[in-house]
Amino acid sequence: MKKRGSFAFKTDIGKVRTSNEDQVVAMVNRHQDVLLGVADGMGGHARGDLASRLAMQSLIKGFKNTFGLLTSKTATLWLRQQVVQANRTIYQEAQKSSSLKEMGTTLVIALIVNKDLIILNIGDSRVYLFEGQQLTQATEDQTYVEYLFRQGKITEAQKANHPQRHVLLNALGLNTSVSYDVKIIPYTGQTILVCSDGLYNNLTEGELSSIIRSKDTPQQKVDSLINLANANGGNDNIAVAIWESET
Repeated sequence: MKKRGSFAFKTDIGKVRTSNEDQVVAMVNRHQDVLLGVADGMGGHARGDLASRLAMQSLIKGFKNTFGLLTSKTATLWLRQQVVQANRTIYQEAQKSSSLKEMGTTLVIALIVNKDLIILNIGDSRVYLFEGQQLTQATEDQTYVEYLFRQGKITEAQKANHPQRHVLLNALGLNTSVSYDVKIIPYTGQTILVCSDGLYNNLTEGELSSIIRSKDTPQQKVDSLINLANANGGNDNIAVAIWESET
């Protein structure tokens, strides 16, 4: 079976945090389905670490155990099952100790199956698509500030420095049930960038675009993005995954 493309991924503690609560993965299975995912833990040092790690371990295990997702419909059903299972795992773990209460994580997934791209989002980690020199944010942040913006109560410019810009409206593992956004779009070879807020809060979209459109390898691009985020302050953990199609 023809190789679909190439990928790279990496996480970095940044310049300010004392621990790294971000998890990231990029994988291709034997049927050439492509999975990219980022989880950004919340709830404090040990709790955020554990929540994001449990989410990613659950996702990786599930993807390795698939026999091919075949269609976007079956792939979407599989994704929903993975998210429900990960949510249950994190929530049950949190009930074991009062020190683990309120732990949770963002989770964003980009899954290529045949000619479709399935994007699932919980929280404020992001998927960007790059095509024809144009960078497009493919997910909508599930944050209080984004809600205010959608309601017309603040401007785009006010979002960046709003005092409540880090308040999430949704996360994985906080409750017995979980909600999420899912979209399916045609995959036509777009470059895919999946990242935590530690990346996009420290780079402009112009800086993102400049690095993504370069002739560097995916690994070089990932390294450049992280290096620039750190040079611009590195005030949070950073997680990045890039997929580039060969078609």
